[in-house]
Amino acid sequence: MFEKEMETGQNAVIDAMRISRTVQKELTGADAITKADKSPVTIADFAAQAIICKILKKHFPAIPIVAEENSDILGKPENRAILEKVLYYIANDEKAKFILDKDNLFQGIDLGTGEPTDDIFWALDPIDGTKGFLRGEQFAIALALIVNGKVQLGILGCPNLKMGNRGCLLFAGKGGGAYVLDSETNTRKKVGVSTITVPEKMRFVESYVSSHSNMDMQLHIARVLKLEQDPVRMDSQVKYGVLAAGQAEIYLRIPHPKTPDYREKIWDHAAGSIIVEEAGGVVTDILGKKLDFSVGKTLANNRGIFASIPAVHSRILDIIKELS
Repeated sequence: MFEKEMETGQNAVIDAMRISRTVQKELTGADAITKADKSPVTIADFAAQAIICKILKKHFPAIPIVAEENSDILGKPENRAILEKVLYYIANDEKAKFILDKDNLFQGIDLGTGEPTDDIFWALDPIDGTKGFLRGEQFAIALALIVNGKVQLGILGCPNLKMGNRGCLLFAGKGGGAYVLDSETNTRKKVGVSTITVPEKMRFVESYVSSHSNMDMQLHIARVLKLEQDPVRMDSQVKYGVLAAGQAEIYLRIPHPKTPDYREKIWDHAAGSIIVEEAGGVVTDILGKKLDFSVGKTLANNRGIFASIPAVHSRILDIIKELS
């Protein structure tokens, strides 16, 4: 099921991986814009979103695309230099030349301003982990297909995550397992979560940014479990990929005390969550509820995120309950 959607989505993400890798190599401090919510957006965000949205709409014109960015900020006079660089990188990428000019670029970006529907839509984060991208480290291009409120396929392009020669594409379809594609050799293999059963040997994978989670509670959980391993730190949904491939066992996003009512965005978790589940992991919120992608652009019916291997999931839920 959804074979054509999977193939088209993979090809689109691979094209976006290539151009984003080029941009990251040549990045300067002037290549990002600060949005109203204080988060950064880069040349690569705009280029990747335009490329992916154009490809998806060509093949699936009736399916809405719900993506993180829009062209409004790029069209402001003070951001003209950023706009020119986006067009430059697109013009110099052999497979992206179908985006011909500024109007074509803006139209491509804004194909991602669709709204979630009750039946089917794409969720896209063109550059997930922008701060990691700006540091020259990990980031992901995350694409998911959501049908009747449930994720049916997920694709994570991870240009800097080595699970082979260089960079990889992780993907999963509902009921079909999770796989990694070496983006250099075009070979794929099945991935599975860690089989460690001793809590002391388990590892957290966590963000560099402490405000993304309640770190005091996370440290308490680590002490209760008597974890001996240092956490694996990185940005973006690459964390889901690391968990799916058995390179860490626990990923928590507990609402920070300063923002207790924050709800996660769907494009930040849709692709990664199905990849972990199809790799044999468990993904819920911190109360043990399944993630609900049927209520708009946020996970409004969920509190936080908790992904882990099965061996420790219920125990950590019990610890969180005791602390709440």
